[in-house]
Amino acid sequence: MSIFKNRTVIGVICIVVALLICFGITPLFNKSISQKEEIVRVAKAVNAGEQITADMVQSVEVGSYNLPANVFHDTASVVGKYAVTDLAVGDYILPSKLSDAPAAENAYLYNLDGTKQAMSVTIKTFATGLSGKLQSGDIVSVIVADYMDTGETVTPPELQYVEIISVTASTGYDANTGEANTEDEKELPSTVTFLVLPEQARVLAELEQDAKLHLALVYRGTQEVAAEFIAAQDALIEELYAEPEESPDENAESEVADPANSPAESEVAPDNEL
Repeated sequence: MSIFKNRTVIGVICIVVALLICFGITPLFNKSISQKEEIVRVAKAVNAGEQITADMVQSVEVGSYNLPANVFHDTASVVGKYAVTDLAVGDYILPSKLSDAPAAENAYLYNLDGTKQAMSVTIKTFATGLSGKLQSGDIVSVIVADYMDTGETVTPPELQYVEIISVTASTGYDANTGEANTEDEKELPSTVTFLVLPEQARVLAELEQDAKLHLALVYRGTQEVAAEFIAAQDALIEELYAEPEESPDENAESEVADPANSPAESEVAPDNEL
């Protein structure tokens, strides 16, 4: 086409295109990036697993250009949720970063209802903790060496069947020792947390001080079967700590007849007259 060989025509076309960009497209672009939206942003660092409180977030106005479509706009929709990952100050809050329920490794702490308690004991050697093979949901027996300085190795009746709800490494993070770890070095458990009754917690606290505890795996499998072990242990605890029934006092004095109600002495008949 010969028209495009004319430099004047080409120059005019370039000028028209430039005018369209300057006075048409550019204002629209500037308008879009100048629009503001109110969003929720992190005001205080939040660790993974923490519950979001009102002081951890703030509502701020930012440019809407290139803003994620699913960012939260209302603090009320964020407060009360749990952080799935660590959140730094200034981070936008997206649904993928929050959860309605606590993280799986912390869920057991939010399910306590006052009936039972979470109690941790130290795994003092590699062998006493089943060589790092323990995991949440296991039913174990607590075996005590040199129980109460008697030289005997026993399993306290309160600790025949105990449920493990967490296995924790020395870093404070739960060590899921039942699954393969892709890291070069596997974190070994440092403590084990049990779900126990108050009576069991007191026994564990005493043993933790100076006793030598060994954990023997009793059962690993379905929750239904594990619940049967725990039910048997709870029944034994109830039997061990049942209050004795009051028995009647064997030495109680026999009832004494009320003199007022005792029959009157018969009157003595007068002697017959001679």
